[in-house]
Amino acid sequence: MDFFESVMFPFKWLVSAIMVGFHQGLSAVGMPEADGWTWALAIIGLVLVIRAALIPVFIKQVKAQRQMRALQPDLMKLQEKYKGKTDQLSRQAMAQEQMAMYKQHGTNPFSACLPMLIQMPFFFALFQVLSGISTNAREGEGVGAMNHQQVVQFDESSIFGAPLTASLLEGRGGDPVAIAVLAVLMILAMTVAQFVAQKQIMARNVQDEAVESPFMRQQKVMLYILPVVFGAGGIIFPIGVLIYWTVTNIWTMVQQFFVIRRDRPGT
Repeated sequence: MDFFESVMFPFKWLVSAIMVGFHQGLSAVGMPEADGWTWALAIIGLVLVIRAALIPVFIKQVKAQRQMRALQPDLMKLQEKYKGKTDQLSRQAMAQEQMAMYKQHGTNPFSACLPMLIQMPFFFALFQVLSGISTNAREGEGVGAMNHQQVVQFDESSIFGAPLTASLLEGRGGDPVAIAVLAVLMILAMTVAQFVAQKQIMARNVQDEAVESPFMRQQKVMLYILPVVFGAGGIIFPIGVLIYWTVTNIWTMVQQFFVIRRDRPGT
């Protein structure tokens, strides 16, 4: 087992354990164990658990963004102070003063990335679990907390004729048209939700005097880069992973809509 596998092992086990827990619960209330919708809902359950656990982090993110908004006038003055100075000492002094401001206000320009960074190990773990399902099913092995029987059930499950382990690049024996249509629809849904969520952050943070601030430049980059990254990555994502990331982005979009509307000092 290499270093990356060693690091990812606990995440893979936890992701698969949560899915198994939801799958067993859904089966107990009458849903077929081998049905694709049972496993799809188990993946959605995984999203709910992870995002619910991240609510305190999201609240910290909103507070950090509020502090960044308050910091924009000072950052603009700092930019004006060093305007036209391109020597090494001036750039270093400006960077040090910026870091001092961030430390004083208890924030940093990358605060908006924190929830996503925390989610990434779980996302990669799910990708590894689903990508190895078919191989483990053939070899008679389990994956993480999933036993061999559950691995076989998942490998054979599908929704709308598209196997949960299939992707646009690998059909895994499913209906090619169903896989393509479902994958494209979910890729569009998750990229649109990602774009709208980031647009909400920008709309809430924009001030006339801060449009060209470093914080807003970072937000503009994320606005266009993230949807492109996830849209391009969606080509290789299994349907199960697309379900996870689509529901995650929709959760983020809706959560930010309600939280940002109530983002007032003292709330």
